[in-house]
Amino acid sequence: MISITLPDGSKRDVSSPTTVHDIAKMIGPGLAKATIAGEVNGSLCDASDLIEQDAYVRIITAKDNEGVEIIRHSCSHLIGHAVKQLFPEAKMVIGPVIEDGFYYDISTTTPFSSEDLLKIEDRMKELISTEYDVIKRMVRREKVIEEFTVRGEDYKLRLIEDMPEEQEMGLYYHEEYLDMCRGPHVPNTRFLKNFKLTKVSGAYWRGDSKNEMLQRVYGTAWADKKGLQAYLKRVEESEKRDHRRLGRKLDLFHFSDEAPGSVFWHPKGWTLFLELLDYMRGRQRAAGYVEVNTPDVMDRGLWETSGHWFNYREHMFSTQTEDNRIFALKPMNCPGSVSMFAQGLKSYRDLPLRMAEFGKVHRYEPSGALHGLMRVRHFTQDDAHIYCTEEQMEQECIDVVALVLDIYKDFGFEDVVIKLSTRPEKRIGSDQIWDKLEGALTNALDMMELEYVLFPGEGAFYGPKLEFVLRDAIGRDWQCGTLQVDMNLPERFDITYVDERGNRDKRPVMLHRALFGSLERFAGILIENYSGDLPVWLSPVQAILCNISAGQEEYTAGLLEMLAKQGFRVEADLRNEKIGLKIREHTIQRVPFMLVVGAKEVEDYKVSVRTRYGDDLGTMTKAEFVSLLEKHIKAKRWINSNDES
Repeated sequence: MISITLPDGSKRDVSSPTTVHDIAKMIGPGLAKATIAGEVNGSLCDASDLIEQDAYVRIITAKDNEGVEIIRHSCSHLIGHAVKQLFPEAKMVIGPVIEDGFYYDISTTTPFSSEDLLKIEDRMKELISTEYDVIKRMVRREKVIEEFTVRGEDYKLRLIEDMPEEQEMGLYYHEEYLDMCRGPHVPNTRFLKNFKLTKVSGAYWRGDSKNEMLQRVYGTAWADKKGLQAYLKRVEESEKRDHRRLGRKLDLFHFSDEAPGSVFWHPKGWTLFLELLDYMRGRQRAAGYVEVNTPDVMDRGLWETSGHWFNYREHMFSTQTEDNRIFALKPMNCPGSVSMFAQGLKSYRDLPLRMAEFGKVHRYEPSGALHGLMRVRHFTQDDAHIYCTEEQMEQECIDVVALVLDIYKDFGFEDVVIKLSTRPEKRIGSDQIWDKLEGALTNALDMMELEYVLFPGEGAFYGPKLEFVLRDAIGRDWQCGTLQVDMNLPERFDITYVDERGNRDKRPVMLHRALFGSLERFAGILIENYSGDLPVWLSPVQAILCNISAGQEEYTAGLLEMLAKQGFRVEADLRNEKIGLKIREHTIQRVPFMLVVGAKEVEDYKVSVRTRYGDDLGTMTKAEFVSLLEKHIKAKRWINSNDES
């Protein structure tokens, strides 16, 4: 007998090998119909895989996250079936699952057009409507090679070469189409109805620009129609909020091929940037940080000592001078900070030393990876390095985590996921040091009773790290701040402090910390999160004064001067245009407040106040409006449109 244990603790005994689908059928026909795959002793498997010994079994349906992932993976295979019917000469490469969707890389002589994308989608729908079974077979290696050789699938053969240890492989038969995969996959195409192909782009074989260009077809798939429609609505909303579009519309910044991956900040955009910088500068000063500045260009030897030259060189810009010295633009601020710490003798009384720097860094990102403010080659980090004793390390971690979470609240981000990334395979430092560093982070989070998600092997080469992921107004996640603990760089740079016993060879612990991460990227996230309706204290122009006719110019100019002297960012629109036009234009520019000045306002020494959301707040005295504006600015908290009255 084979004993099957289910998640609720109940058992089913069978007299011969069985499958996940058969177990589901024992429980009920509804579950059998809904079964996509299974989890057997902790490993995912196809619904048709045999279970030949006692096992813990969980039935996977479309209601499970794993079920949705399997649906997406199966949809990528379905792309292959449709493409081979429409474009028989195409050669299939790989089709993995990605966040919220999937893609398939395909080799074609002619790039796919938008019309081709629609044809592929339509053919996929036709295939799904037949509700054919997807058949899995485990096949000997030599037979797999023979199958793909006959079919002329060169890339599949190259992939098989990369797996010399695999002597048996899973083949999935989609009617006449054949694909190779570890699986699992859906047992029938009826599970794939809620999908949509989204775009096609170019992609290099193995991600290397030296290799041939492939066609990458992207798509998304969900468990039901409601999930698909909700996703498509989010995508539509994301496109409306695209910071690149809003950056042009609001005259904040632009990019140019003359400086790929670098931002040209316009006056309004630079105002936003400086507000972010000033805000962080104030928070850091209050938290006991000192601010420094280090050179942008430093000798190769420094980067060799830090390990960046060997672990990060392909992302660094470097140059050789006439005396054969090699210099590099800094991709990170850490080595410069260590050099700063090394100047002069440090005592335990100086620790913790919290050294902040708004450092400009340069990293070579492939041109295809550049994406507005979100992925650039030249950016500013709100970096800080904290030098402390081992005894202080845990408390410093707690203080940083508390600070970053409080800062995010100031920008309206209450939903923050913390990720802990531990030692990678390629690293520096002993396991003993890594144990201490990882322990400091986990202990800090446990003491604060904060939940976190573990990512084994994803830490930096010199230390483990925390990543802070923000969820925005439409449910998208953005990785922003980081905290890394490091005992390796202090050792590599041989920095020390004098302890309480007078020993001069004591190593400090080094904490690397960035809270916004990149000011450019954080600005982009804010623009998208607020859809251009930035909080009043961050808005480049906080109020615009609009006269109705020439007779109010003098009064308007005086009001402008008064508000500007009080430190508000105000402008006046004195053009000889209708007031309705002025209000529409400045509403489009997302100016928080529009002050309308007509003859009545001049007579009463007042202004009529409107918001960018179309709310008429009525007339106010100058003092009343100043009080309203100060309320918004002093709070430095996001105030939604309902509170702008």
